[in-house]
Amino acid sequence: MKAFKIVILSILGILLSLSLLVFGIALTINQSLLNPDFVADHFDEVDIAELADEIVRDQIPPEAADFMGDSLEPVLNDVIADIEDWLKEQARDGIYVFYDYIEGRSEELSLEVSIETMKTTFHDSLLAAILASPPPELAGDTPAQIEAEFETYWSQIDAEIPSTLTLDETMIDATVLEKIEMAKRYVGYFNLGFIILIAFSALMILLVILTHMAVKGSTRQLGFTFLSVGVVLLAGALIARSVASGVISGIDMPATLQGWLPSLITDVLMPLGIYSVGLIVAGIALAVVSFVYKRGEAEFYY
Repeated sequence: MKAFKIVILSILGILLSLSLLVFGIALTINQSLLNPDFVADHFDEVDIAELADEIVRDQIPPEAADFMGDSLEPVLNDVIADIEDWLKEQARDGIYVFYDYIEGRSEELSLEVSIETMKTTFHDSLLAAILASPPPELAGDTPAQIEAEFETYWSQIDAEIPSTLTLDETMIDATVLEKIEMAKRYVGYFNLGFIILIAFSALMILLVILTHMAVKGSTRQLGFTFLSVGVVLLAGALIARSVASGVISGIDMPATLQGWLPSLITDVLMPLGIYSVGLIVAGIALAVVSFVYKRGEAEFYY
């Protein structure tokens, strides 16, 4: 009977250790890569000036470029500086729309973006630049005449730029959309597995307690299991961060990303570190209880 109990407890201990290890990794993914708040907050830290420059340039009609000439470059710089926060806000909205879709909270992958802010900023910067340095064909005109002429040109530009852009599934390449649908299925499997993993770990803990039927034995086994798994996961998190930082330093990439990625990796691994420390603390506490606990007369032993 005692040998059978030892075998059962060994199997339960192994299964519990594995479930706690896997849960630590799953928790890290759940709290970082699958957490829209985490992704949005870290995207806000990215310097998207280059991206903004590309977006703004793509939206400028040829008429505006011809009209502005050499004055276009400083105007673009001013516009980019003014709309960078707006771009990040639109990107944040897009992140939440995307996660709502792959998490199954929304049936449609659709985002409506108002670009009135960009149009207004571009209008004001363009007009200010023209009034400050009129093109040759407007030299000698009064500010009122220049502004009237500008508004004529702007009405043509304004007509070509829509007030809102609707980004939906019809604008996504079929191959990309297929990958998004696949990601949606995998996220669904992951979320289901995450819940099952929590229930399985709780069941293993309960079975260990019921098998021991004693405070001393159950707290000691659970304590050392938590402690050992916590130490392994904490060591793994530290090693992973060190290795990732070394790999990043050896990759040729923009300076902005070079400074951003290490902090991102640290934050991605943070939930695993907290979970590991929690296991270590709980393990030590349970182990201490197992050594100081006095046997109660009501306890049952095999």
